Amino acid sequence: MDVWHCDAAGTYSGVQGNSGRFLRGVQKTDANGFAVFRTVYPGWYQGRTVHIHVKVHLGGNVVHTGQLYFPDKLTDTVYRGAPYSRRRSRSTRNTNDSVFRNGGKRSLLALRKTATGYTGSITMGVQR
Repeated sequence: MDVWHCDAAGTYSGVQGNSGRFLRGVQKTDANGFAVFRTVYPGWYQGRTVHIHVKVHLGGNVVHTGQLYFPDKLTDTVYRGAPYSRRRSRSTRNTNDSVFRNGGKRSLLALRKTATGYTGSITMGVQR
């Protein structure tokens, strides 16, 4: 699996003249198909709701490319704090995001508050 998302300023690594490989990760799943990624809460960019990109590989082939989403209410809470609060309010929420409207509700992460932040989880099935 690989995952990637933008930082609090809405910037992706490795694109638009940005160097580095921040907020990107690749992992093999374990024998049960389980993978864990540790990251910061994603930022946003104009025209899109908050999301994490994901690709699933099986036998050297990409079998799924998608996005994972967060409840707007939680994002509103997180974005009241720094460094997210340094930007003006985001204009695109889940309900008015063109990609989310096409099945994004099934890709909402289940989130649980922890002592240091949140843990998000999702079960994704892929066809061999």
